[in-house]
Amino acid sequence: MARDKKPYIKIVILVIFIVGAILLVRYTPIKSYLTPDALGSFLDKMGLWAPAVFILLYAAGACLFVPGTILTGLGAAIFGPYWGFLWVWFGAIIGAAAAFFIGRTLGREFAASLIGDKLKKYDDGIERNGFATVLYLRLVYFPFTLMNFGMGLTKVRFWDYIAGTGLGITVGTFIFTFFIGSLKDVWASGNWGELISFKVFFSIGLFILSFFIPRIIKKFSK
Repeated sequence: MARDKKPYIKIVILVIFIVGAILLVRYTPIKSYLTPDALGSFLDKMGLWAPAVFILLYAAGACLFVPGTILTGLGAAIFGPYWGFLWVWFGAIIGAAAAFFIGRTLGREFAASLIGDKLKKYDDGIERNGFATVLYLRLVYFPFTLMNFGMGLTKVRFWDYIAGTGLGITVGTFIFTFFIGSLKDVWASGNWGELISFKVFFSIGLFILSFFIPRIIKKFSK
């Protein structure tokens, strides 16, 4: 009996998409826009639409394997610590959903064909405990884009994935945007005396704390 070629065709398309996305960002002018000055200048031209455009750009970047730290840092540097957090969060959720959909559509059938009896129990477990699994991986800073596509290959339910992602990235995203945004505000004001303000010290403290979150989560999950 001939094997169904459809899963293999889809996985080839997925691999081509991933390789093409990486090459696109690395070897085209897109890379030159990944700076606060260049992207900020572009968004200034968008006027009131700037936040919506940034959210879409963030989502697209998440699908094109642009590192999440770069995209988040850009959002904080351009919009500040509070609005930056909000627009980054929305962009990350939309990007995570889009990448998940791509992985689920193009790779799930192939992944399922490789799953034997030993791996099936883990796949079933992810389906049953999808929210908790996704939440934990987000809290320990599992690579953002890799997880987006990878989870699409599993049986995790879409809304469990989105809920776990939305909650799981909130703390880390706020800490990082608050830190970068606060330093950006001091830089923009030119008032270097604010470097010893409570806000700056608080942001630095949160930033340092963020590196210990994975260890804290792992310790309490044992």
